[in-house]
Amino acid sequence: MSLYSRWQVLNLFVSGIIAAQVPLGQPSALVGLPDVTQGPILSSKFYEFVGDVRNKASIPGISVGAVRLGDDKQPITQVASWGRKTEDGDGHDLTPDTLFGLASCSKAFLATSFGILIDDFAHGRNITPLPPSVSRFDWDTKIASILPDEWALDDEWTTRAANFRDAFGHVTGLPRYDYTYAPGDSTHDILLRMRDLRTAYELREKWSYNNQMFILGAHVIEKYTNTTWLDFVAERLFKPLNMSTTTVWPSEALASGKLTHTWTKTGRRIPFWFTDEISRFKAGAGGVISSAEDMVKWLATLLNQGVNPVSGEMVFPREVYDTVTTARQVVMGAPTAQYGVGIVGYGMGWMQSTYDGIEIISHSGGLPGSSTLTVFSPSSNLGVVVLINADEQGEHALAIAKRAFDDALGRSSPQAVVGVPTHEVQDRPPQSTGKALTLDLEAYTGTYASRGHGTITLCSPQSTSHYCAGVLADFSTIENLANSPSSLYSTFKSVWSTHARLRHLSGDTFAGSFTALFPEGYGKNTTAFETFETGDAEGTVEFSVEGSKVTGFLLVIDEEAVEARHKRTGGPTKETADAWFEKV
Repeated sequence: MSLYSRWQVLNLFVSGIIAAQVPLGQPSALVGLPDVTQGPILSSKFYEFVGDVRNKASIPGISVGAVRLGDDKQPITQVASWGRKTEDGDGHDLTPDTLFGLASCSKAFLATSFGILIDDFAHGRNITPLPPSVSRFDWDTKIASILPDEWALDDEWTTRAANFRDAFGHVTGLPRYDYTYAPGDSTHDILLRMRDLRTAYELREKWSYNNQMFILGAHVIEKYTNTTWLDFVAERLFKPLNMSTTTVWPSEALASGKLTHTWTKTGRRIPFWFTDEISRFKAGAGGVISSAEDMVKWLATLLNQGVNPVSGEMVFPREVYDTVTTARQVVMGAPTAQYGVGIVGYGMGWMQSTYDGIEIISHSGGLPGSSTLTVFSPSSNLGVVVLINADEQGEHALAIAKRAFDDALGRSSPQAVVGVPTHEVQDRPPQSTGKALTLDLEAYTGTYASRGHGTITLCSPQSTSHYCAGVLADFSTIENLANSPSSLYSTFKSVWSTHARLRHLSGDTFAGSFTALFPEGYGKNTTAFETFETGDAEGTVEFSVEGSKVTGFLLVIDEEAVEARHKRTGGPTKETADAWFEKV
């Protein structure tokens, strides 16, 4: 019997059992619900619930996988899908083997891979020479000793004392700077750029999410295995778990024919966000591509604490499992509406929390066009994965996961709170709500540079350079520039953005945002549109004016981090902002 055929999978994707897609923005009565009286884990009521969420929230497609271990330790799994996989499909073409970008659910694969590397060194399977100052390589090894010529932050003590447990636990003091890396970068480039970014907290003072530290982890694996992390994770995790279609290469997923199309929260189709070029450096932080069918294999092995329950092979040591799943950092130290009465902790690539008395280990993920959630509970012997092919659907993914736990454990469950579909045009900050600019708008145009962020060239609606003509042409496809006489525009190439926009608020302060423009639309809809990440792509820009000249501007995106820097250093806003851009 093959390894695959031994998995007890209930593949609910044959014709007629998937909920049909309702046109986006037009919720209607449920149609085509799966004809399931009671599966091995989830019931027909759960299927009705997911169908209801999908229709009311106008979500294109949802895949769910659930797994528990039987008395013989063999996995009992159930997978199902609702809705649309492709723009060209019939609206019920999504199947449990459809591939999704896992986003930050990938971090658990990186942390586990790092634990395997540590175990390889401990048992002599890896004899790659370490730096002379390193006598032992483990989670508490100082990053500076492993990467002596590459690792540095702006704080000397953090640079010297930070270890890998700090990095993967998000407590180095460096907040997220996701708009500082772009296609064409390498893990080495991103690592060197960290020294030019501003920490906000003392080492281990506060949990502060940061993607660059997982890029760092992939870099270490590459440096000390003489291969890429992408090859390492495929050989050491995907292959022994028989995750046969899981990959870190978007081109491979696309060629398989299994990759889902992706949509924004406003219902516009967008390309799969990562390219192979981006995955080369971003996969460890968010680039794994998988399906509900494959993810239940990962969850089953986690429930079995590192041992593949089908083959009996130890894929990663129990010590690695314990280390990455045990919470050592406090994410939320007080009750919250989302997580309930208990505190929320973080291990490495996993959060620890409770749901109505159930121990929960989980991680969520989000990319443009993708929302994901991986959850398991050892004490309840249950794992659940939720994959959605539209962005900013985390609330719905969590509601589905909670309902799956309630359904599988025979508990009553409250009705889901289903959000109203987002309007086609995303809200933007108001225009000019206060004092006039100190100088004419043209004085604020030009090129600015920031160490760590690169350069940005700002254009006004009246700018005439060849560069600005192109920028303004792009923005004119989505807005009437005559209605924004005090706005500034630019390109800004990053993984998440193509352009930037500054709308005047008051005095020399602007509301700034990074955005991705599609001047020619995408897919069948060729009308122009934009998409951006709510919150993390938006901030405040304040220009510094000295006499008749603009000298630069400060950028504030993470207000909590800015406040922490000011409290810690007492320095001026120019030094405590997220970044300072000097006019050149």
